Amino acid sequence: MQISNLQSWLPAQRQPLIIAGPCGAESYEQVIETAKQLHALNKISLFRAGVWKPRTRPNAFEGRGEEALKWLQEVQKQFNLKTTVEVANAQHVELALKYKVDVLWIGARTTVNPFSVQEIADVLKGVNIPVMIKNPVNADVQLWLGAIERINNAGITNIAAIHRGFHFYGKNKYRNMPLWQLPIELKTILPHLPIICDPSHISGNTELIPHVAQKALDLGMDGLMIESHNNPKVALSDAQQQLTPSELNNLVDKLIIRNQATKNAEAINDLELLRNLIDEIDDELLSILKKRNQVVQQIGNYKKEHHITIFQLQRWQHILKTRAQLAEKIGLNRSYIEKLCQLLHDESIKVQNEVMNK
Repeated sequence: MQISNLQSWLPAQRQPLIIAGPCGAESYEQVIETAKQLHALNKISLFRAGVWKPRTRPNAFEGRGEEALKWLQEVQKQFNLKTTVEVANAQHVELALKYKVDVLWIGARTTVNPFSVQEIADVLKGVNIPVMIKNPVNADVQLWLGAIERINNAGITNIAAIHRGFHFYGKNKYRNMPLWQLPIELKTILPHLPIICDPSHISGNTELIPHVAQKALDLGMDGLMIESHNNPKVALSDAQQQLTPSELNNLVDKLIIRNQATKNAEAINDLELLRNLIDEIDDELLSILKKRNQVVQQIGNYKKEHHITIFQLQRWQHILKTRAQLAEKIGLNRSYIEKLCQLLHDESIKVQNEVMNK
Protein backbone atom coordinates (compact mmCIF):
# COMPACT_ATOMS: atom_id res chain seq x y z
CA MET A 1 0.00 0.00 0.00
CA GLN A 2 1.41 3.39 -1.01
CA ILE A 3 1.09 5.93 1.79
CA SER A 4 2.74 9.35 1.61
CA ASN A 5 4.84 10.88 4.35
CA LEU A 6 2.87 13.17 6.66
CA GLN A 7 5.21 16.07 5.89
CA SER A 8 4.27 15.86 2.21
CA TRP A 9 0.75 17.14 2.88
CA LEU A 10 1.36 19.10 6.07
CA PRO A 11 4.73 20.66 5.18
CA ALA A 12 4.46 23.48 7.72
CA GLN A 13 3.52 21.27 10.63
CA ARG A 14 4.88 22.07 14.06
CA GLN A 15 6.18 19.59 16.62
CA PRO A 16 4.19 17.91 17.89
CA LEU A 17 1.53 18.00 15.19
CA ILE A 18 -1.59 19.52 16.78
CA ILE A 19 -5.05 19.46 15.22
CA ALA A 20 -7.45 21.56 17.28
CA GLY A 21 -10.83 23.23 17.17
CA PRO A 22 -14.33 22.86 18.57
CA CYS A 23 -16.28 19.62 18.69
CA GLY A 24 -18.97 21.35 16.64
CA ALA A 25 -19.14 24.50 14.56
CA GLU A 26 -22.01 26.17 16.43
CA SER A 27 -22.02 29.75 15.16
CA TYR A 28 -19.94 32.08 13.02
CA GLU A 29 -18.80 34.01 16.10
CA GLN A 30 -17.80 30.87 18.01
CA VAL A 31 -15.81 29.44 15.07
CA ILE A 32 -14.00 32.69 14.28
CA GLU A 33 -13.18 33.50 17.92
CA THR A 34 -11.88 29.98 18.59
CA ALA A 35 -9.79 30.04 15.41
CA LYS A 36 -8.46 33.49 16.30
CA GLN A 37 -7.28 32.34 19.73
CA LEU A 38 -5.81 29.09 18.41
CA HIS A 39 -4.00 30.88 15.58
CA ALA A 40 -2.43 33.26 18.10
CA LEU A 41 -0.80 30.28 19.84
CA ASN A 42 1.19 29.47 16.68
CA LYS A 43 1.03 25.78 17.60
CA ILE A 44 -1.69 24.16 15.50
CA SER A 45 -1.39 22.73 11.98
CA LEU A 46 -5.07 22.02 11.28
CA PHE A 47 -8.28 23.64 12.50
CA ARG A 48 -10.95 20.98 13.09
CA ALA A 49 -14.68 21.47 13.53
CA GLY A 50 -17.67 19.17 13.35
CA VAL A 51 -19.98 20.39 10.61
CA TRP A 52 -22.22 17.33 10.66
CA LYS A 53 -22.52 15.75 14.10
CA PRO A 54 -23.61 12.08 14.23
CA ARG A 55 -25.51 11.80 17.54
CA THR A 56 -26.55 8.64 19.33
CA ARG A 57 -30.09 9.93 19.91
CA PRO A 58 -32.24 12.49 18.05
CA ASN A 59 -33.01 16.03 19.19
CA ALA A 60 -29.37 16.73 20.06
CA PHE A 61 -27.14 19.25 18.27
CA GLU A 62 -26.35 17.72 14.88
CA GLY A 63 -24.24 20.48 13.37
CA ARG A 64 -24.93 23.41 11.05
CA GLY A 65 -24.09 21.62 7.82
CA GLU A 66 -23.31 23.60 4.68
CA GLU A 67 -23.62 26.95 6.47
CA ALA A 68 -20.70 26.03 8.76
CA LEU A 69 -18.50 25.24 5.76
CA LYS A 70 -18.70 28.93 4.82
CA TRP A 71 -17.40 29.80 8.31
CA LEU A 72 -14.44 27.49 7.79
CA GLN A 73 -13.63 29.29 4.55
CA GLU A 74 -13.40 32.46 6.62
CA VAL A 75 -10.99 30.70 8.99
CA GLN A 76 -8.79 29.87 6.00
CA LYS A 77 -8.89 33.46 4.71
CA GLN A 78 -8.51 35.34 7.98
CA PHE A 79 -5.95 33.15 9.75
CA ASN A 80 -4.33 31.13 6.95
CA LEU A 81 -5.24 27.94 8.82
CA LYS A 82 -5.85 24.65 7.03
CA THR A 83 -9.22 23.09 7.92
CA THR A 84 -10.55 19.58 8.41
CA VAL A 85 -14.09 18.23 8.83
CA GLU A 86 -15.73 14.85 9.34
CA VAL A 87 -17.59 13.32 6.39
CA ALA A 88 -19.99 10.40 6.64
CA ASN A 89 -21.40 10.07 3.13
CA ALA A 90 -20.98 11.13 -0.49
CA GLN A 91 -22.98 14.35 -0.08
CA HIS A 92 -20.74 15.45 2.80
CA VAL A 93 -17.65 14.86 0.67
CA GLU A 94 -19.03 16.80 -2.29
CA LEU A 95 -19.93 19.79 -0.10
CA ALA A 96 -16.57 19.73 1.70
CA LEU A 97 -14.79 19.75 -1.66
CA LYS A 98 -17.04 22.54 -2.92
CA TYR A 99 -16.01 24.74 0.01
CA LYS A 100 -12.30 23.87 -0.31
CA VAL A 101 -11.83 22.02 2.98
CA ASP A 102 -8.16 21.00 3.15
CA VAL A 103 -8.39 17.59 4.88
CA LEU A 104 -11.27 15.17 5.43
CA TRP A 105 -11.71 12.71 8.27
CA ILE A 106 -13.94 9.67 8.53
CA GLY A 107 -15.51 9.18 11.95
CA ALA A 108 -15.66 6.05 14.09
CA ARG A 109 -19.35 5.45 13.39
CA THR A 110 -18.67 5.52 9.65
CA THR A 111 -15.49 3.42 9.71
CA VAL A 112 -17.50 0.57 11.19
CA ASN A 113 -19.64 0.40 8.02
CA PRO A 114 -17.79 -0.74 4.85
CA PHE A 115 -20.72 0.37 2.67
CA SER A 116 -20.42 3.96 3.91
CA VAL A 117 -16.64 3.97 3.55
CA GLN A 118 -16.89 2.63 0.00
CA GLU A 119 -19.43 5.32 -0.86
CA ILE A 120 -16.94 7.95 0.30
CA ALA A 121 -14.09 6.22 -1.54
CA ASP A 122 -16.08 6.19 -4.79
CA VAL A 123 -16.63 9.96 -4.63
CA LEU A 124 -12.93 10.54 -3.91
CA LYS A 125 -11.65 8.77 -7.03
CA GLY A 126 -9.57 11.23 -8.97
CA VAL A 127 -9.52 13.74 -6.09
CA ASN A 128 -6.26 14.76 -4.45
CA ILE A 129 -7.18 15.44 -0.81
CA PRO A 130 -5.76 13.99 2.42
CA VAL A 131 -8.06 11.70 4.43
CA MET A 132 -7.76 10.73 8.09
CA ILE A 133 -9.59 7.62 9.27
CA LYS A 134 -10.67 7.14 12.86
CA ASN A 135 -10.77 3.67 14.35
CA PRO A 136 -14.19 1.95 14.35
CA VAL A 137 -16.21 2.22 17.57
CA ASN A 138 -15.64 -1.48 18.25
CA ALA A 139 -12.19 -3.00 18.77
CA ASP A 140 -11.59 -4.43 15.30
CA VAL A 141 -8.26 -3.71 13.61
CA GLN A 142 -9.39 -5.41 10.39
CA LEU A 143 -12.31 -2.99 10.00
CA TRP A 144 -9.93 -0.09 10.57
CA LEU A 145 -7.46 -1.52 8.08
CA GLY A 146 -10.26 -2.21 5.59
CA ALA A 147 -11.40 1.41 5.66
CA ILE A 148 -7.83 2.59 5.04
CA GLU A 149 -7.48 0.16 2.13
CA ARG A 150 -10.76 1.34 0.55
CA ILE A 151 -9.63 4.98 0.64
CA ASN A 152 -6.20 4.03 -0.67
CA ASN A 153 -7.77 2.00 -3.49
CA ALA A 154 -9.55 5.21 -4.57
CA GLY A 155 -6.11 6.68 -5.30
CA ILE A 156 -5.64 8.60 -2.04
CA THR A 157 -2.10 8.26 -0.70
CA ASN A 158 -2.20 11.14 1.80
CA ILE A 159 -3.70 9.05 4.58
CA ALA A 160 -3.47 9.05 8.37
CA ALA A 161 -5.21 6.98 11.04
CA ILE A 162 -6.77 8.54 14.13
CA HIS A 163 -6.84 6.58 17.37
CA ARG A 164 -9.87 7.79 19.37
CA GLY A 165 -10.43 4.77 21.61
CA PHE A 166 -13.02 2.00 21.55
CA HIS A 167 -16.53 1.65 22.96
CA PHE A 168 -16.94 -0.65 25.93
CA TYR A 169 -19.83 -1.74 28.12
CA GLY A 170 -19.74 -0.67 31.75
CA LYS A 171 -18.16 2.07 33.80
CA ASN A 172 -14.58 3.17 33.35
CA LYS A 173 -12.55 6.31 33.87
CA TYR A 174 -12.26 6.67 30.08
CA ARG A 175 -15.08 7.60 27.74
CA ASN A 176 -13.56 5.20 25.22
CA MET A 177 -10.99 2.58 26.18
CA PRO A 178 -7.56 3.39 24.69
CA LEU A 179 -6.59 -0.25 24.02
CA TRP A 180 -3.16 0.97 22.95
CA GLN A 181 -2.26 -2.46 21.61
CA LEU A 182 -4.66 -1.96 18.67
CA PRO A 183 -3.04 1.13 17.10
CA ILE A 184 0.31 -0.59 17.74
CA GLU A 185 -0.98 -3.62 15.82
CA LEU A 186 -2.12 -1.35 12.98
CA LYS A 187 1.30 0.34 12.91
CA THR A 188 2.93 -3.09 12.77
CA ILE A 189 0.85 -3.94 9.69
CA LEU A 190 1.39 -0.54 8.05
CA PRO A 191 4.72 0.83 9.33
CA HIS A 192 4.58 3.97 7.14
CA LEU A 193 1.05 4.95 8.20
CA PRO A 194 0.92 8.14 10.31
CA ILE A 195 -1.18 7.66 13.44
CA ILE A 196 -2.69 10.61 15.29
CA CYS A 197 -4.25 10.29 18.73
CA ASP A 198 -7.54 11.90 19.79
CA PRO A 199 -7.19 12.29 23.59
CA SER A 200 -10.49 14.18 23.82
CA HIS A 201 -12.67 11.24 22.81
CA ILE A 202 -10.59 8.71 24.72
CA SER A 203 -10.73 10.79 27.90
CA GLY A 204 -14.25 12.19 27.83
CA ASN A 205 -13.12 14.88 30.25
CA THR A 206 -10.40 17.50 30.33
CA GLU A 207 -8.63 16.06 33.40
CA LEU A 208 -7.41 12.93 31.59
CA ILE A 209 -6.39 14.63 28.33
CA PRO A 210 -2.79 15.52 29.38
CA HIS A 211 -2.08 11.93 30.52
CA VAL A 212 -3.50 10.39 27.34
CA ALA A 213 -1.76 12.92 25.10
CA GLN A 214 1.64 12.27 26.69
CA LYS A 215 1.24 8.50 26.48
CA ALA A 216 0.35 8.77 22.79
CA LEU A 217 3.55 10.71 22.10
CA ASP A 218 5.57 8.30 24.25
CA LEU A 219 4.31 5.48 22.03
CA GLY A 220 5.60 7.33 18.96
CA MET A 221 2.30 8.60 17.55
CA ASP A 222 2.61 11.39 15.00
CA GLY A 223 0.34 14.00 16.54
CA LEU A 224 -2.76 14.87 18.53
CA MET A 225 -6.31 15.92 17.66
CA ILE A 226 -7.69 17.86 20.61
CA GLU A 227 -11.05 19.57 20.90
CA SER A 228 -10.82 23.25 21.82
CA HIS A 229 -13.68 25.74 22.27
CA ASN A 230 -13.47 29.44 23.10
CA ASN A 231 -16.09 28.88 25.85
CA PRO A 232 -16.58 25.16 26.60
CA LYS A 233 -19.15 25.85 29.33
CA VAL A 234 -21.73 26.80 26.72
CA ALA A 235 -20.71 24.22 24.08
CA LEU A 236 -23.62 22.44 22.40
CA SER A 237 -21.82 19.09 22.36
CA ASP A 238 -19.14 17.36 24.45
CA ALA A 239 -18.60 20.39 26.69
CA GLN A 240 -16.82 18.34 29.36
CA GLN A 241 -13.96 17.27 27.05
CA GLN A 242 -13.14 20.58 25.34
CA LEU A 243 -10.21 22.75 26.39
CA THR A 244 -10.04 26.50 26.02
CA PRO A 245 -7.25 27.66 23.67
CA SER A 246 -5.35 28.87 26.76
CA GLU A 247 -5.63 25.43 28.39
CA LEU A 248 -4.51 23.80 25.14
CA ASN A 249 -1.49 26.07 25.07
CA ASN A 250 -0.51 25.03 28.60
CA LEU A 251 -0.95 21.36 27.73
CA VAL A 252 1.24 21.57 24.62
CA ASP A 253 3.96 23.46 26.52
CA LYS A 254 4.15 20.66 29.11
CA LEU A 255 4.32 17.78 26.63
CA ILE A 256 7.62 15.91 26.53
CA ILE A 257 8.76 15.20 22.98
CA ARG A 258 10.84 12.04 22.67
CA ASN A 259 12.90 10.89 19.69
CA GLN A 260 12.63 7.56 17.90
CA ALA A 261 16.39 7.10 18.34
CA THR A 262 19.52 8.73 19.74
CA LYS A 263 22.97 9.49 18.30
CA ASN A 264 24.61 9.02 21.70
CA ALA A 265 26.94 6.03 21.15
CA GLU A 266 27.07 5.10 24.83
CA ALA A 267 23.30 5.15 25.17
CA ILE A 268 22.91 3.05 22.02
CA ASN A 269 25.36 0.47 23.37
CA ASP A 270 23.68 0.33 26.78
CA LEU A 271 20.26 -0.08 25.17
CA GLU A 272 21.55 -2.88 22.96
CA LEU A 273 22.94 -4.74 25.98
CA LEU A 274 19.60 -4.50 27.75
CA ARG A 275 17.76 -5.70 24.65
CA ASN A 276 20.11 -8.67 24.40
CA LEU A 277 19.28 -9.47 28.00
CA ILE A 278 15.56 -9.31 27.19
CA ASP A 279 16.15 -11.70 24.28
CA GLU A 280 17.82 -14.20 26.62
CA ILE A 281 14.99 -13.94 29.14
CA ASP A 282 12.41 -14.44 26.37
CA ASP A 283 14.25 -17.59 25.25
CA GLU A 284 13.98 -18.93 28.81
CA LEU A 285 10.29 -18.00 28.97
CA LEU A 286 9.54 -19.83 25.72
CA SER A 287 11.34 -22.95 26.98
CA ILE A 288 9.34 -22.84 30.21
CA LEU A 289 6.08 -22.39 28.29
CA LYS A 290 6.94 -25.40 26.16
CA LYS A 291 7.47 -27.49 29.32
CA ARG A 292 4.19 -26.20 30.72
CA ASN A 293 2.33 -27.25 27.55
CA GLN A 294 3.86 -30.72 27.78
CA VAL A 295 2.49 -31.08 31.31
CA VAL A 296 -0.90 -29.74 30.15
CA GLN A 297 -0.99 -32.49 27.49
CA GLN A 298 -0.32 -35.10 30.18
CA ILE A 299 -3.17 -33.67 32.23
CA GLY A 300 -5.41 -33.86 29.16
CA ASN A 301 -4.54 -37.54 28.67
CA TYR A 302 -5.26 -38.26 32.34
CA LYS A 303 -8.65 -36.52 32.18
CA LYS A 304 -9.52 -38.37 28.97
CA GLU A 305 -8.61 -41.72 30.50
CA HIS A 306 -10.64 -41.07 33.65
CA HIS A 307 -13.55 -39.21 31.99
CA ILE A 308 -12.93 -35.92 33.78
CA THR A 309 -14.11 -32.60 32.38
CA ILE A 310 -11.51 -30.23 31.00
CA PHE A 311 -12.63 -27.13 32.90
CA GLN A 312 -12.23 -27.35 36.66
CA LEU A 313 -13.64 -24.23 38.30
CA GLN A 314 -12.07 -24.66 41.74
CA ARG A 315 -8.63 -25.34 40.25
CA TRP A 316 -8.91 -22.27 37.99
CA GLN A 317 -9.98 -20.06 40.90
CA HIS A 318 -7.06 -21.37 42.97
CA ILE A 319 -4.56 -20.61 40.17
CA LEU A 320 -5.91 -17.10 39.63
CA LYS A 321 -5.89 -16.29 43.35
CA THR A 322 -2.50 -17.71 44.27
CA ARG A 323 -0.64 -16.36 41.22
CA ALA A 324 -2.09 -12.89 41.73
CA GLN A 325 -1.13 -12.95 45.42
CA LEU A 326 2.40 -14.08 44.58
CA ALA A 327 2.66 -11.37 41.92
CA GLU A 328 1.86 -8.67 44.46
CA LYS A 329 4.28 -10.19 46.94
CA ILE A 330 7.21 -9.99 44.53
CA GLY A 331 6.28 -6.56 43.15
CA LEU A 332 4.47 -7.44 39.92
CA ASN A 333 1.27 -5.77 38.78
CA ARG A 334 -1.68 -7.96 39.82
CA SER A 335 -3.80 -7.09 36.80
CA TYR A 336 -0.91 -7.94 34.43
CA ILE A 337 -0.47 -11.40 35.96
CA GLU A 338 -4.22 -12.06 35.96
CA LYS A 339 -4.32 -11.33 32.22
CA LEU A 340 -1.30 -13.58 31.68
CA CYS A 341 -2.96 -16.37 33.67
CA GLN A 342 -6.09 -15.99 31.54
CA LEU A 343 -4.02 -16.42 28.35
CA LEU A 344 -2.28 -19.48 29.78
CA HIS A 345 -5.58 -20.96 30.92
CA ASP A 346 -7.19 -20.39 27.50
CA GLU A 347 -4.27 -22.18 25.84
CA SER A 348 -4.51 -24.99 28.40
CA ILE A 349 -8.20 -25.48 27.60
CA LYS A 350 -7.41 -25.53 23.88
CA VAL A 351 -4.59 -28.10 24.25
CA GLN A 352 -6.65 -30.38 26.51
CA ASN A 353 -9.61 -30.17 24.12
CA GLU A 354 -7.36 -31.32 21.26
CA VAL A 355 -6.12 -34.23 23.40
CA MET A 356 -9.67 -35.19 24.41
CA ASN A 357 -11.01 -35.21 20.84
CA LYS A 358 -8.01 -36.64 18.99
